[in-house]
Amino acid sequence: MDYLKEFLRLVHIVGGAFWYGSAILMGFFISPTVSATGEAGQKFMGYLVKNKGITKVIATAAGLTVLAGGILYWIDSDGLRSAWTLSGAGLVFGIGGVFGLIGFIYGMQIGSNINILVNVGSEVQGKPTDEQMRKIQAAQKKLGVVGPISSYSLVIAVICMALARFWS
Repeated sequence: MDYLKEFLRLVHIVGGAFWYGSAILMGFFISPTVSATGEAGQKFMGYLVKNKGITKVIATAAGLTVLAGGILYWIDSDGLRSAWTLSGAGLVFGIGGVFGLIGFIYGMQIGSNINILVNVGSEVQGKPTDEQMRKIQAAQKKLGVVGPISSYSLVIAVICMALARFWS
């Protein structure tokens, strides 16, 4: 048994499951609820980010997933030199990896913009200043773009990872 590959698979699958579940929960349920519930939602998100470190935890899981997946692909493809790379499984794992990387890159932007919203929100005393409002609106606008890209990229990545072994 190749213990390194088994360990990397474990990290990739468990980290990916946590990352994917968190991203879907945040993107499709928590973020819209926070937006719809005004100040109460902002307090909830502030607690989740500042006290529970949710953005850091998700980023760590995502980073470990991407790293483990990249190493596994490198090993399985013999440094991208193997005929396996052009096989059905190799191609679908590769496509899934690209979408996972897209999800990761845009996910990092989600985390940084959520942190901006939480930090600026905690500075607001009463009505936001024009500068605070500008920062809030810019972060919300970015989240409206990067959030769906990250979420749907991860959906495609998970589908590819689940089906790759069955492509011949």
